[in-house]
Amino acid sequence: MTFCKEVRKECDPLWQASFDHPFVKGIEDGTLPMDRFRFYVMQDAYYLSHFAKIQALGASKAKDLETTQRFAIHAAHTSTAELSLHESFMEILEVTKEEWAVFEPSPTAYAYVSHMYRASAGDLADVLATILPCYWLYYEIGERLKNAKPNHPIYDRWIKTYGSEEFSELVTEQVERMNRLAEELPEKRRNELKDHFQKSSYYELNFWDQAWKRQSWSIDSIDKVGV
Repeated sequence: MTFCKEVRKECDPLWQASFDHPFVKGIEDGTLPMDRFRFYVMQDAYYLSHFAKIQALGASKAKDLETTQRFAIHAAHTSTAELSLHESFMEILEVTKEEWAVFEPSPTAYAYVSHMYRASAGDLADVLATILPCYWLYYEIGERLKNAKPNHPIYDRWIKTYGSEEFSELVTEQVERMNRLAEELPEKRRNELKDHFQKSSYYELNFWDQAWKRQSWSIDSIDKVGV
């Protein structure tokens, strides 16, 4: 079994919880309240601005020019295609410059980005194991939803983006690269990479949830024990 098949199987409960999350289901059938998607778009723009930097970090850690080039291309793709998508959403959602001036990442978005930087302090395998769940999970969601009919201009476009052939090719490339990097590594090292992947899968699930709940740093937004 390849590294990616193995870690994907181990993380299946987390991924299935993402597939079943009401945020994702709401995109699928078009019932997701717009205030929740608006919150998600702003948090995701923050996340992607750092995701692109982690991809660029991967380029600097590559041991050959071809891999450096590919990670640089991936970073450019995130910086242009993904962020332009969010910018168009923000225009439709009427996110103002004033709102951006006081924007603050949610606790989950902040923690996820912090995890990516910490886990990526190692070599290229650490970088890729950390960012791969974002690629791969969105691809699987796109595949599951590509025949959905939310009949909503924003949700239709979101599904089309992650269900596209272009996105599929990017994901397949990184999955294959991850398998090559992990091949023949000792078990201890593979487990370190699995830990990065699993934590990122956990944060992916919680990213839907923070948007669903419009999570903030206020104590009023915290699920209190015994309440």
